[in-house]
Amino acid sequence: MTANSEDHATPTPRFDLGPIISTPGALDALQRNAMSGLELLARHARGEWGELCDEDKQANDSAIQTGARIMSAYTLPDGTKIWLITDAEIDDQHHRQSSVFLLPTEY
Repeated sequence: MTANSEDHATPTPRFDLGPIISTPGALDALQRNAMSGLELLARHARGEWGELCDEDKQANDSAIQTGARIMSAYTLPDGTKIWLITDAEIDDQHHRQSSVFLLPTEY
């Protein structure tokens, strides 16, 4: 394991998630895969961005500091792609608008 991956494995969330919501398609995909989404949400909050290119991962790391939008991408056991997006903050860098589970086709 690299030092970078160890840093991301910490159990402490790296940013506020805001209210958690989901689109109907993402809920259906999670149910089909017998998942609640909590594991993906925890990975997202720890900075385990999933299947993103290095540039997008670096943008997420910067967004934690600047309050910009943060996105993770994961593949469910049945092959369905699901995204988790935490919207930019409203008033300050500590309170995000929301985090939403969605399918790429629902963006």
